[in-house]
Amino acid sequence: MVAPLKVLSNRSDRLTSGHRACPGCGFPIVLKMVLLATEDPVVVANATGCAEVCTSIFPYTAWDVPWIHSAFENAGATIAGVEAAYQSLKRQGKIDPDRTIRFVAFGGDGGTYDIGLQALSGAMERGHNILYVCYDNGAYMNTGIQRSSATPPGAHTTTSPVGKQSTGKREKRKDLTAIMAAHDIPYVAQASIHNHRDLMRKAEKGLHVDGPAFLNVLSPCPLGWGTNTAMGVEYSRLAVETCFWPLFEVENGEWKLSYKPRKKLPVTEFLKDQVRFRHLFRDESLIEEIQADVDRRWQQLLERCGESAE
Repeated sequence: MVAPLKVLSNRSDRLTSGHRACPGCGFPIVLKMVLLATEDPVVVANATGCAEVCTSIFPYTAWDVPWIHSAFENAGATIAGVEAAYQSLKRQGKIDPDRTIRFVAFGGDGGTYDIGLQALSGAMERGHNILYVCYDNGAYMNTGIQRSSATPPGAHTTTSPVGKQSTGKREKRKDLTAIMAAHDIPYVAQASIHNHRDLMRKAEKGLHVDGPAFLNVLSPCPLGWGTNTAMGVEYSRLAVETCFWPLFEVENGEWKLSYKPRKKLPVTEFLKDQVRFRHLFRDESLIEEIQADVDRRWQQLLERCGESAE
């Protein structure tokens, strides 16, 4: 149960102001909400990416918790190693067995869907008591907006540029949340920054569950998406209302829908004001393909959750 706002407002901010994230960036919201979801001590591992670079420019740090940056590909292995050391110290009697410490890793989609997938999968399979949070902004934004396997089809990036021979990224998005659910771990969920109570409830579950947990959060990037810096939360809402980014959780193998739009909006409502998609509106067939893919994935999710389309 998420604490009331009055209680949350009195908790210490574990990611402080003064970081160098771009105006309107989504990841600071993700980090702050997740870290507010528990009052227990927390140790954080951070994959290379926007969050790591913007919060730790030497000699400064925005982190008010123990924080580790190792490499792009191994945040999952790093936090798993810290958690394993903690369990060993408890068994040796060097740490009070009644003392509880939470272990969290943060990574962008590049360091999670792609480069860090092997380390993440291993940590999940071994059953470490950790929470891994992916802030998904849909590309390698930190290094110049290159496409990742989380990039939506049709998106313009520096490595899937729009031109005479290309209409943006051709490949479909990897369904990482379902991949994590396939590991048969205690808790997996998908969330969005526009619904803070849902996001924090899921973070709280993931932090306090016995065993590994994974949380995938849509994180708008005004630079890579080509959107107004003040509209990030609104674009998160539109992603959910169009079912481009559905909200759901998988608890001990049981799929549960967290939110079902009263009236599912067309995907064009999410795409239309993003510069990375503006070329699609010159060819209706491209929009139709994207809509068909969103509809197919939404229907699959409804079936998994035992929900009807109505």
